Amino acid sequence: MNGFDSAIQEFLTRHAFTSEVVNHAIRTIADFSLFKGLFLVAILWWVWFRGGRRGAWEKEMVIATFVSGLLSLAAGRLLAHFLPFRPRPIYDPEVPFRFPLSGTTETILRTWSSFPSDHAMLWMSVSTGIFLVWRRIGIIAGIYTALVVCLVRVYLGLHYPTDILGGAVIGILITLAMTRDAVRPLYATPILRVMMRFPAPCYTLAFLFCFELVTQFDEIRMIGQSVHKVLDARQGGDPSLTVVGPSEAAARHN
Repeated sequence: MNGFDSAIQEFLTRHAFTSEVVNHAIRTIADFSLFKGLFLVAILWWVWFRGGRRGAWEKEMVIATFVSGLLSLAAGRLLAHFLPFRPRPIYDPEVPFRFPLSGTTETILRTWSSFPSDHAMLWMSVSTGIFLVWRRIGIIAGIYTALVVCLVRVYLGLHYPTDILGGAVIGILITLAMTRDAVRPLYATPILRVMMRFPAPCYTLAFLFCFELVTQFDEIRMIGQSVHKVLDARQGGDPSLTVVGPSEAAARHN
């Protein structure tokens, strides 16, 4: 652990709340989708329907922000898979700090690399898109993401500060690239045109997409992993077909 991570985590653990109720509430905030992307997605829907002189441009920016968020989430998964494995602070025996509620953390997180934080990548990407369209609300969205989504994970020992910073920078850069005037019309304009022509099916799909984005596609991944385990078990002749349970899916929110 580098000096930067050590200094911040030492400060947080030294000033950690002693109340189990408060720490449990913080863990709940970290686990529940309600306290993560739902607030930010609702802002994007507000921007979409509020109208105005730049309505078409704003709608394109909303589309670009959602696309950027999806790319950020995918990039986060790929980087965590292909980069050298980094254990989470709460499971790293070399980290000399005791984190709140360490005993209740799901063990499935042991197998998930800490760097980069896909939460930071996704929701800082979305917050950046909001800022580009609606500056004052975007600042609030950025602060909310930094405190409620990112800092909470450092406090609980789910990520190092550099995991959060690295993920945030990548997510912001993806949004800045995908919302540029030279790039955005290449995909956002055709999508907007189709949505305006076929509103009923498109808004239905948009609602489903937003739901999955807020939950970070955990249920879809859970189904995919369940099918994969069943197929592996059948090929290996294993009569016990293990299915991923809800507790594992909830653990992967982190």
